[in-house]
Amino acid sequence: MSETTVNNGVNVQALLDAREALKDAPAATKFNWRASCKWQNGTHSTTSVQGFHGLGEEQQHKTEFSFDADHPEIFASEDLGATPIEYILVGLASCLTAGVAAVAQNREIQLRSVESKLEGSMDIQGILGMDSDIRNGYDDIKVTFNIDADAPQADIEALVAQSQKRSAVYDVITNPTNVSVAVNKA
Repeated sequence: MSETTVNNGVNVQALLDAREALKDAPAATKFNWRASCKWQNGTHSTTSVQGFHGLGEEQQHKTEFSFDADHPEIFASEDLGATPIEYILVGLASCLTAGVAAVAQNREIQLRSVESKLEGSMDIQGILGMDSDIRNGYDDIKVTFNIDADAPQADIEALVAQSQKRSAVYDVITNPTNVSVAVNKA
């Protein structure tokens, strides 16, 4: 009998080792993620991400990541990037998909493909100031996964459920988060 090795590209042992090492170091588990945004013109802005604080000290990504955001031409804009509300879908899709891969690796389920489609519904009367009773954000978000893996459907559904349970982005979207805004004169 040959033993099959599952490889979804996730080093689960390193994650488990980190979890064990951090049990006695709760201060190191506090992370501070940062993004810096600069207005370009009209509704176009560019946001960069590079440094963050975690494991008790400053950290750096290997490179600075840059994200352009804008509004589509139908809103009298130049359409030079995804809309900020679309970035929410990008973050949710990426977080849930990463979780599926990690959970599958931990449960020794080989993935062949993982695709998700996200759709967020909203009524723009709120953001246009047409009706103050209509919220500015999504009314609902639908996530549909298509996963090909060496596991029964119930196990694949359990992968998604565990990913959803551990997803930081899913948590931010579905639970209230304190947001404070300060203004400094330049």
